Amino acid sequence: MKEALQKLGIGSMLALSAALPTRAQQNAPDKHVIVLDQAWSQEDRDWYDHFSQGSAVLAYDLFLNLEAADSQDLFRSGLHDPRYGLILAAASPSNPDGLPIGISKTTVATPIKGWPAGDYAGPTCAACHQGHLRYKGQLIRIEGGVSDTVDFQGLVRGVDGALRATLTDPAKFDRLAARLGAATPEAKDKLRNRVESEAVRVHDYADRTSVTPHSWGPGRMDALTMIVDRTTATLAGIPENWSSGIAPVKPPFLWNAPQGLWTQWSAFAQDPIARNFGETMGVFLPVDLSSKTPAEGLFQSNAALLELQRVEGMLDRLAPPSWPEDVLGRIDRDKAKAGKALFAENCAGCHNMWPYRMTEPNKFGKQFVLVGLTPQTDVGTDKAQFEALRPVAITGELSKFLPPEFRDKPLLPPFVFSTVLGVVVREVAERKLKLTEAAEADLHGYRERSTARPPEHVYKAAPREGVWATAPFLHNASVPNLYEMLLPAAERTKKFYLGGDFDPVKVGLDTKAQSGSFLIDTTLVGNSNSGHSFQNGPRGDGVVGPLLTDEQRWALVEYLKSIPEMPGRITPFAGPPERRAAQD
Repeated sequence: MKEALQKLGIGSMLALSAALPTRAQQNAPDKHVIVLDQAWSQEDRDWYDHFSQGSAVLAYDLFLNLEAADSQDLFRSGLHDPRYGLILAAASPSNPDGLPIGISKTTVATPIKGWPAGDYAGPTCAACHQGHLRYKGQLIRIEGGVSDTVDFQGLVRGVDGALRATLTDPAKFDRLAARLGAATPEAKDKLRNRVESEAVRVHDYADRTSVTPHSWGPGRMDALTMIVDRTTATLAGIPENWSSGIAPVKPPFLWNAPQGLWTQWSAFAQDPIARNFGETMGVFLPVDLSSKTPAEGLFQSNAALLELQRVEGMLDRLAPPSWPEDVLGRIDRDKAKAGKALFAENCAGCHNMWPYRMTEPNKFGKQFVLVGLTPQTDVGTDKAQFEALRPVAITGELSKFLPPEFRDKPLLPPFVFSTVLGVVVREVAERKLKLTEAAEADLHGYRERSTARPPEHVYKAAPREGVWATAPFLHNASVPNLYEMLLPAAERTKKFYLGGDFDPVKVGLDTKAQSGSFLIDTTLVGNSNSGHSFQNGPRGDGVVGPLLTDEQRWALVEYLKSIPEMPGRITPFAGPPERRAAQD
């Protein structure tokens, strides 16, 4: 099975000076937003916040004019509410309708089964991969960071509720019709039919794909299960393939991701276009997986491959954020130096340190940052991600059109089935681009797709530059701050609020504060804060280091605040200058 996957190029799938950071408040949409030096221009930020990745949730005119389920206010006017958590953005030439960060206008140029041609509203990368730290009434913007306020589950249910209320409340529907200029009975009937069709698509996602035994809360989602469910169950029309999303994770930060050998929490992806396209498959990309044959539209999609390539290129030059000392307090450099030595001794075996250890050059001359891969049984963190999917998936009529290695197989592992479907859909879209060999290699990030064998049941341990800005911690956001990451796991806080104010002392969320919008309970399935424990005893089975003194913990926290040591430093693919010089 693994050999077949490698032939398909999906082996790499399995599995954003000592000077202070730049203050660019004059370029921010809100005067209270502090923008750090991450090597992006304002033009970069504006594009990233609203570019289309091809996803289409709701017809654009409906999105602009739909009322909230419980009021006559427009649904879009409340998207900053804690129930949904999006960050508002001012109207501008690049965002004429004043969409919040992470929402874009998408055009479906050619009809895809279930999606008529037209303009739609849909999510894009920044919805989940754009961070804002709240501190003393100010927002510190973290490009490519972790959104700890966006409740994707709540957002989908909010759209679903608004659509259903519009269809069942005559007064709501009449107000929508008036806004859209549908005055005659015929025009109203046509509008109702359109809203009903849109509502089915959204309701399927809200009522099946994002159904879970308990709410994930803001900044967390079981993205992997949602992708697999949507492709193998909803779009394929095989409801028996559904699995419950019991393994919520926080969106990983994006700086150094293109340069890293592996991405995703369980290290199943290398090829950037495969990774980015797979994400769109999970969040409303129009895809036809139910037509009878390719001639009838099977495997057609609204793929935006060149836009996904452009955003990957932007991430290539995204620097990790440096601690803003003029806002959050001065760094004790002596303490940070002691912490650096402790990190090198206790953490660098998994978490690569600058100047990074790199792979050998591949056939394209590219080198990548080595990323630690730690078996779950060793690190001991929550294992629900490896248990969420059902054992097998039914392939149904789709089996006739799969690549030879998988053709006519009635059952496949769900992740394999979903991955193969994604590859077929993406390759159909790639063929339309008619790329040269060089352009194809660029699209795939100069990765050797046929050689990498994905690890199993491991968690990624990436470099820690900028990690200070990405609380809460662990892959499932179950540890509130960096200080608690250095404690024995049994001593960590079991319940705390997500989406609250930033604590610059323990670096993360204040466990005593109630300013957040959602109380996470780490005793629930998928929420465990076990593992990655510093305590006495042999290594493994959740223990990753020795019991630390409080002085050592604070030194390590200070070091993690201090990296990257140079603001705006972008990681090159061929390694840092000093390492390249040594190789030459």
